[in-house]
Amino acid sequence: MGPEVLLVDAVVGPNKIIPYDVPHYVSYAFLSSAMLITIAIIVRGSMRMVPTGIQNSVEAIVESLFKLVEDNVGHHWSRPLFPLVGTLFLYILLCNFMGLVPGFASATANINNNAAMAIPVFLATHFYGVRVHGFKYLYHFLGPVRSIFALPLMLLMFIIEGIGHLVRPVTLSVRLFGNMQAKHIILGVLATLAPAFIPILILALGTLVSLIQAFVFVLLTTLYLAGAVEEGH
Repeated sequence: MGPEVLLVDAVVGPNKIIPYDVPHYVSYAFLSSAMLITIAIIVRGSMRMVPTGIQNSVEAIVESLFKLVEDNVGHHWSRPLFPLVGTLFLYILLCNFMGLVPGFASATANINNNAAMAIPVFLATHFYGVRVHGFKYLYHFLGPVRSIFALPLMLLMFIIEGIGHLVRPVTLSVRLFGNMQAKHIILGVLATLAPAFIPILILALGTLVSLIQAFVFVLLTTLYLAGAVEEGH
C-alpha cells in the first residue's frame, strides 16, 4: 500500500499556499474547528422559534448532550460544565468522521491531539473539585474511613486514588487514539484488497465506531467532573 495522499498536502507545505511544514493532524484539527465555528455562526444567524434544517439537527444533538450532563452532574453544575462537554463531543465526532472521507485524515488518530483534549479535562476536573469543596476536596482521595486509627489505610487510598487520577488523561488519549488508528488502518487495507461493496460495509461500521468513541470520551469526562463536584464520602 503506497503512501497516503491527503488533500491538505495540496495547500500546506513548502512552496504551497500555506508555506509551513504543518503536521496533518494539526491541519485537520484546525479545519474541524473552523467547520464547527462556521456551523455555529450559521445556526446562530438563522435561529427560528420553530427549528428547521440544520438548526433542528444541531438542537437535537445539543439537547441530548445537555441531558447527559444534567443527569450525571446535576442541575446546578450542568450549565457551567456543558460547554466543555458539548464542544469536546462535536469536535471529536467531526474529526472521527473526517477520517472516513477519502483524502482526509482524522486528527483524533494522533495521540498529541487527544492529549490536548484529555489534559484540559484533567485540569478542569480538579479545578472544579477545589472550587466546590476547597481543602475538603482531599477527602475524595482518602477513602470512606477517616480517623487516626485508619491513617495507614488513608495513606494507601490516597496513593491509589492519586495514581488513578494521574492516568486518566493517558487512558482518555490512548483509548481514542487506538480505536481511531485501528479503524483507519483497517479501512485502508480493505479498500486495497477487498471488493468495492465490502469497504462500504466497513465504512458503516467505522461510522458507528466514530460515534461510540466520541460518546465514550465525553461520558467519561462527565463522570470525572461529576465525581469532582459531588460530596466526598
